[in-house]
Amino acid sequence: MVAALKRAPVGLIFMAVVFVLLLGSLVVMGDAAQNSERFERLYVWVLLFNSLALVIMALAICVRLLRVSRQVIRREPGSRLTAKLLVLFVGLSLLPVTIVYYFSLKFLDEGIDSWFDVRVEKALEDALELSRSSLDLRVRQHARQTELLARELVDVPETLAALRLRDMRESSQAQELSLFGANNRIIAYASGERVQRLPVLPAGEVLLILSQGNTYTALEPVYESGLHIRVVTQIPSRDPTGDGRILQAVYPVAARMGVLADSVQDAFSDYKAFAYLRVPLKQSFNTTLSLALLISVMTAIWAALYFSGRLVAPIQELAEGTRSVAAGEYHKKLLVTRNDELGFLVGSFNSMTATLAATRDEVERSRRLAESQRMYLETVLQNLSSGVITLDRRLTLRTANAAAAQILEVDLERHLGRSLEEIGQYSRVVETFIQALQGRFNQREPEWTEQLTVFGASGRKVLMCRGVWLSYGGGLRGGPVVVFDDITTLLQAQRDAAWAEVARRLAHEIKNPLTPIQLSAERLQKKLQPHLGPEEEQVLRRATHTIVQQVEAMKAMVNAFSDYARPPAMTPSPLDLNRLVREVVELYRHGDSPVRFTLALHESLPTLTADAGRIRQLLHNLIKNGLEALEGVSGGELELATCCIQDAQRNMVEIRVRDNGRGLSEDMMPRLFEPYVTSKHRGTGLGLAIVKKIVEEHSGMVWAENPAGGGAQIVIHLPLSGPGSLHVEDSDVREVV
Repeated sequence: MVAALKRAPVGLIFMAVVFVLLLGSLVVMGDAAQNSERFERLYVWVLLFNSLALVIMALAICVRLLRVSRQVIRREPGSRLTAKLLVLFVGLSLLPVTIVYYFSLKFLDEGIDSWFDVRVEKALEDALELSRSSLDLRVRQHARQTELLARELVDVPETLAALRLRDMRESSQAQELSLFGANNRIIAYASGERVQRLPVLPAGEVLLILSQGNTYTALEPVYESGLHIRVVTQIPSRDPTGDGRILQAVYPVAARMGVLADSVQDAFSDYKAFAYLRVPLKQSFNTTLSLALLISVMTAIWAALYFSGRLVAPIQELAEGTRSVAAGEYHKKLLVTRNDELGFLVGSFNSMTATLAATRDEVERSRRLAESQRMYLETVLQNLSSGVITLDRRLTLRTANAAAAQILEVDLERHLGRSLEEIGQYSRVVETFIQALQGRFNQREPEWTEQLTVFGASGRKVLMCRGVWLSYGGGLRGGPVVVFDDITTLLQAQRDAAWAEVARRLAHEIKNPLTPIQLSAERLQKKLQPHLGPEEEQVLRRATHTIVQQVEAMKAMVNAFSDYARPPAMTPSPLDLNRLVREVVELYRHGDSPVRFTLALHESLPTLTADAGRIRQLLHNLIKNGLEALEGVSGGELELATCCIQDAQRNMVEIRVRDNGRGLSEDMMPRLFEPYVTSKHRGTGLGLAIVKKIVEEHSGMVWAENPAGGGAQIVIHLPLSGPGSLHVEDSDVREVV
């Protein structure tokens, strides 16, 4: 019981207490209406209490009605159902209560009017008169009897008065006889009771009646033992001057007669009281009945509000829970507080949300697993050196990794969802790539391999492509996946290795006989010169000079072969690249040189870790190659520039050597850095090949291009010694020497 009260809402307990107090006050009002004294004392206070309690109930009902109306206006879940239940409950309670109230008022008015019938009043008056007449007869009889006894005591002396009174009492059947003298002096006393009491002395009004010559008779309670007839009379005296004596007699009244007389008297008194309170009584009963009606109606309204809210509360919770589930909160649990169908519905909702939460968690785990696998595959793809692209059946680009964008020289992330033909409009490499693989795409071979050559901004590229068409379950076929590698460097390395082997053999086969040839020619000149005439001596000198000169040229070529073929012996150290560029350019300054040198050096160029000797040789080869390209060009200009750049993976130092000559031919561009490729009549074709080798020794990149302003340009990227060196101010120093 205590636990149930603790769980009960405070509002319900408060209203229950108010309802019980109102019922108690109604009981008090009904009881007060039965008694005029209580009616006057309690009725107003009870009415005030009921009015105050009804006001409190009305306020509570108004608060709940206001809350329900706001919920209906805001269209909260369950509000309209609450309003319907409220109207239904109130209607069902008002109709029978109103009918009962109407007929109760009618019967009450008619019933009260029937109480005060004239015949009833006449009967009560007659009964009262009958009882009074009967008692008056007995009183008169006892009065005459007492007067006779008083005459018998006229000549009785005081000494014999007690004996005489005893005999007279027994003969008259009186309960008590008392003889008083002057000043209420008790002369004699005779009583039939076992307990002897002092007689009741006559009062002043009794003595006054006696002094007038009358006998006092009265029906009054004596000794708290019921009604008795009391008779007091004066004893005649023969001596006019003597003290008058008084005889007092007390006669018992039959108990039954007394009860009946009291009953009739009480009934008549009550009837008169009710007759006096007839209109207030009607008003009191009507007010009490109206209060009972109001209490019943207001209690019914409050109960309808409360219990409709309790009935709809699970539905509101279900609606809120449904909204939460719709918002993705699958772990929401509703409190099951009932054991009925609504409680079963709430429990079913909790089971459903638990199932949904478990399913969602499983889906989320699967999604995370798929996402982790996708990220893993994406990370693998992004870190692959091979380019990977996936297409759909309409050859629309779906995915591409960074290597594919680098090889095809276009930002493929910006073109996802476009066809390869559309992307080809932005990239020459992609256009060539599509044209080369269009036949493979049209044939739809399950697997294929293709080697193709494309041309981009950095020159010719050789790509090894491998493709496969994806297939799904049910025989459905998806789009192709193309994996391709830029094998230009690999092929170039293979050619470089072959040329290095050739160079080693040539250096070995050619350099060995060159020295004997030179020595033999010089010895012939020395031996034959004294024995020849002037003309023959001149011919011998020219021939010997030619042989020695060609041998020196052959030695220079063999030394170049040796430089290209020998393995690198790197001695890297911190290098100030700008300073090295200035030192090398200073060696080519000539007062009569037609070529003008321009230096555009980054003022805050970071320190480069490199082999100073190899970098110096690289600069010599590039400057020499540029000077040879500017032969016969008026106003020749050779520009050397350095700057800092940053690609996707590391910080780099860029070296650019540009001339304003005729530029490079397109057919020579792909093979420019291969050995023995030259456009000069006296060139060996090893200068740029050695430059490329030195750059690769330093993990850099080199390529040639024809800039928009004309001429040719060699671009070299060398990695810096560490990250963070790139945070320098962007300022260049331009020098003309």
